Amino acid sequence: MNSILKTGKAYKTIGEVAKELGLVDGETGALQTHTLRYWETQFKQIKPQIGIGKRRYYSKKNFQVIKFIKFLLREKGLTINGVKRILNKHNIQALDENIDLSIYKTNLKIGRNVKDRIKRISKIVKELKDYK
Repeated sequence: MNSILKTGKAYKTIGEVAKELGLVDGETGALQTHTLRYWETQFKQIKPQIGIGKRRYYSKKNFQVIKFIKFLLREKGLTINGVKRILNKHNIQALDENIDLSIYKTNLKIGRNVKDRIKRISKIVKELKDYK
């Protein structure tokens, strides 16, 4: 594994992954590597190689999974449990670096629109009940 790591192509360090995904504290500029370590505890799909000194090395496949998780959590506003359901429902292990996330984005957008409509309708019903 050492020769693979030295090339810098096959694996990325936790810092490199955090930087590429924009996991950076806006005030201090510090990399938020703790976020990646936490996600590892929550998502079985993230399996970095652990090297000497317990350094984490992420494959391209791991990077794509993490990128997808970040998209679902940060951009779509899903909960950890919601993301787990999606990852378990779809064969996320089959992700490769060329995956088209637009399929997921479209389905999630439709789902969110429905949720938003249900929330608005519920609010209107509550207001009508309170109006009595």
